[in-house]
Amino acid sequence: MNTGLLLLIVTVTTALIFDFLNGFHDAANSIATVVSTRVLSPKLAVIWAAFFNFVAAFFLGTAVAKTIGKGMIRLEDVTQYVVIAGLAGAIVWDLLTWWWGLPTSSSHALIGGYAGAAMARAALNRGLGTAYSVILPQGWTKTLIFIVIAPVIGLILALAFSVAGYWVLQNRSPRQVDTWFRKLQLLSAAAYSLGHGGNDAQKTMGIIAVLLYSQGHLGKEFSVPFWVVLACQAAMALGTLMGGWRIVRTMGLRITKLTPMQGFCAETGGAATLFMATWLGVPVSTTHTITGAIVGVGAARRVSAVRWNVASSIVYAWVITIPAAAAVAALTYWAVLLLR
Repeated sequence: MNTGLLLLIVTVTTALIFDFLNGFHDAANSIATVVSTRVLSPKLAVIWAAFFNFVAAFFLGTAVAKTIGKGMIRLEDVTQYVVIAGLAGAIVWDLLTWWWGLPTSSSHALIGGYAGAAMARAALNRGLGTAYSVILPQGWTKTLIFIVIAPVIGLILALAFSVAGYWVLQNRSPRQVDTWFRKLQLLSAAAYSLGHGGNDAQKTMGIIAVLLYSQGHLGKEFSVPFWVVLACQAAMALGTLMGGWRIVRTMGLRITKLTPMQGFCAETGGAATLFMATWLGVPVSTTHTITGAIVGVGAARRVSAVRWNVASSIVYAWVITIPAAAAVAALTYWAVLLLR
């Protein structure tokens, strides 16, 4: 086996490991509400979420993968070393934030790492002043806008669903409402898991596809092979099965206390946001989205029901994710060049 093929296999494997960790790290996004409301046990919840993470492969297309693959970094600046260093930056940041129990965005860690490695390559080859030349503004513009918009949309939709629910069901007994929404929350959890799997797994698909394209394995036209789709969805589903209970505790219990109706409203608002973003080809953060939705249902009850100190610490972690992952990836790229 020649060195180039071996490196390709190692890089694809690293990408799938990241995808697994993405599912592991973001398991809380799919199951925090359904676990905190005790609609499902943790074991059944992860199985439910993992299944719908996987079947997203057959429903939500590859628009996000194409944005990641060819819409954020100039294709001519992508090499195997850029991809593997970018993945390393994202993986390290994901593991650190998992250990700290912070629900940061694996998506933004990935794009931050990818950009950091590409910029490091440009700086070394063409001078520090050319580092930003690798960036494609149009892809980054919509992604950075949705860093702000996605949680706000999730918050507004979840708040609206909650207010509507309180108004429509005001004459029903709490026990009757809980009984209905325990059943409905199975559907909302499935919808959110479908949206999570569809948007998040596509980011790794885009990374693998751009790697294959840069090595001449896709011909002249950029595309996402179906085997890549299946592999990424399977890796994410397996990661979700493994859990991520530190973050489940933060997302499901520490931001605000949830009832089954609130859990349904949060998941439905989050799912609707993810479906819209995936259709538009925008790589949004599922973590941002569900956090905004959970804050929305808490605020619908009363503003003081939200533990704003917890929510603010999460926001701080969001802000530093892209530059932190980019810095780790840049250092990794330089280290790889020294060691090869």
